[in-house]
Amino acid sequence: MAEEEQLILPVIDSHVHLYRAQDVESFNWWKPDLPLAAGAQFLPQYKRAVRAAPSLLGFIFVEADRKFDLEAGDGSGWDEPLREVALMRRVALGEPEEGDEGLEPEDGKLCLALVPWAPVPSGPAAMEKYIERVKEEAGDAWPKVKGFRYLVQDKPHGTMLEPEFIESLKLLGRRGFVFEVGVDARRRGKKQMDELVAMIDTAHEGVPEEDKVTFVINHLCKPDLTIYNITSDPSFHNWRTAIYTLSKCSKTYMKLSGAFSEMPPALRVESPSHIFQSTLGWLGIVLATFGAERIMFGSDWPVCTIGEPEQEEEEEEEEEEDKKDDGGKEDKEESRGRDTWTRWRDVVEKMCWMASLGDEERAMIFGGTAKKAYGL
Repeated sequence: MAEEEQLILPVIDSHVHLYRAQDVESFNWWKPDLPLAAGAQFLPQYKRAVRAAPSLLGFIFVEADRKFDLEAGDGSGWDEPLREVALMRRVALGEPEEGDEGLEPEDGKLCLALVPWAPVPSGPAAMEKYIERVKEEAGDAWPKVKGFRYLVQDKPHGTMLEPEFIESLKLLGRRGFVFEVGVDARRRGKKQMDELVAMIDTAHEGVPEEDKVTFVINHLCKPDLTIYNITSDPSFHNWRTAIYTLSKCSKTYMKLSGAFSEMPPALRVESPSHIFQSTLGWLGIVLATFGAERIMFGSDWPVCTIGEPEQEEEEEEEEEEDKKDDGGKEDKEESRGRDTWTRWRDVVEKMCWMASLGDEERAMIFGGTAKKAYGL
């Protein structure tokens, strides 16, 4: 099958963050000079980013690290995450309220699942109370809440091995929820990767298969994609060993997402072919270990857009017309006028093509695995 014929399968974007301009100061990562804090990253902006993907079935709305306080015993430390759940509800139902500029009723069908924040380190009793609060806040969108996330990538070593943390994970498993895992191999090293493996093993130990929590690992574990010589780099070897071990864990999936954040700035704006060639060492390991049935496409929008050159829509359309007029320039200039969402989709397509994957395997990566992992 020709490579250009492979862009027809339905796509589920398994990792999207959405927020309005008035929400930006509520995030833990907020700084006034950050590009992502410059304004809304909401439905109008996302739909513009995916305009070249007519086969998009929808997306999974993942929490974006709002400010919280685990020490507030009265639950007031959950206020911002619960406000995010309220926003998730309106998106999932297509029911805009004042301030939800650009949210339209038909957008509800695009939102396939919700993954809010949860106070996992606080233990199962607090988790039970919090889940009930989420159920109340989500209202009619509650059936779309398929899992919860608590980022450990920037937390002290040992956080995810604390007894209360493990018991919270077991509770999520009994309740049928996914736990979305965010770790950082590049900045936290081998120790955090080893703890991730230990966390999964401990959370599953002695638990009946039907009650084991499903783990969805974000962003390839954030490997260092700036490495030039992977054959001799110890951090690559440590990452590879951990990925192999993780692939042996039951009910554990990996997202093909977040790669742009770990690349050198110059690589982010290159063509899909160039990006694929530069990341083949990592993508090949994940595909070989997890297999197509346990990896899923995710854009990590809008984080993926950091470093993307700003262009007016009219200029983009002109460049697309130029490509049509001069097909010989397509390969050299295929990154011009194309946003990062489309480029990453094309990188994953090239991975499928180079691995000679069949339509069923490609369908799993671009949608089937997400359906399976999240119970869509």
